Amino acid sequence: MPKNRPGPTLADSRGRPRARRRPRWVPILLVLAVVGTAAWFGARFLIQSVVNPQCTIRAGGITETFDPDQTANAALVAALSIKREMPPRAATIALTTAFQESKIRNLRYGDRDSLGLFQQRPSQGWGTKEQILDPVHATNAFYDALEKYQGYETADITKIAQRVQKSGFPEAYRDHEGQGRVLASTLTGHSPAGLTCRLDAVRTSVTPQRVAADLSQQMGVTSVRPGESTLTVTAPDRTTAWAVAQWAVARAEIYGASTVSVGERVWDRAAGDEGWSAGPDGTTVTIHLG
Repeated sequence: MPKNRPGPTLADSRGRPRARRRPRWVPILLVLAVVGTAAWFGARFLIQSVVNPQCTIRAGGITETFDPDQTANAALVAALSIKREMPPRAATIALTTAFQESKIRNLRYGDRDSLGLFQQRPSQGWGTKEQILDPVHATNAFYDALEKYQGYETADITKIAQRVQKSGFPEAYRDHEGQGRVLASTLTGHSPAGLTCRLDAVRTSVTPQRVAADLSQQMGVTSVRPGESTLTVTAPDRTTAWAVAQWAVARAEIYGASTVSVGERVWDRAAGDEGWSAGPDGTTVTIHLG
């Protein structure tokens, strides 16, 4: 039988190196780091998921926010006033009216047979249901009626809107003059760089030819050179250039525009709320799609 071996002496025990213990706070820090990272990514995702796309317009010391559908319709209304060579006041009246009637949405319903941006009624001679639901027809019909009243350029907006619309709530238009003014001033090009939009990433885009056709139909601008994925517009003056540029930003959700530039000033879809870059502007507008 093997002999029992003596255990370690006191001297042997003291001389043997002990394994170092990891400080208790190290795993705590690791857990906190993991939790913190997960929380940061979770908060970022949550913020991105709850912050809806919106457009902000600043002009004359007034700031208003709208969703992309509203600004797209508003840009069309303002553009048609430019095509018809009407003063910005006409766009203010039209946009004030549309905001009161539909919140500038092309509604397929309304009081009795009212429809569309201006809640026009087929039974009152504004056109067929299909025509009224065409924003171009509806807006031109409003401007046709507006031009029949001499002095509308200086008339009280509420009174002239009521004469055109014959609403059951005539004083309600007065509540939305601020929105009408800021939209008209910006979208007719009189408040440069006044509009910026925070939008989701581009999912689909239309052809430059489609944008050129809409620009011609809505604003009457035909000095356009379509490229493979860009559209270059040579405007006759700086005001028109900004009207074209802000029309493109306002309708960027429809067209899939990623950048719009006026000279060296650029609106970048990826920049979120940062707005237009600094730099000299001009009369050349470039719209990049996709």
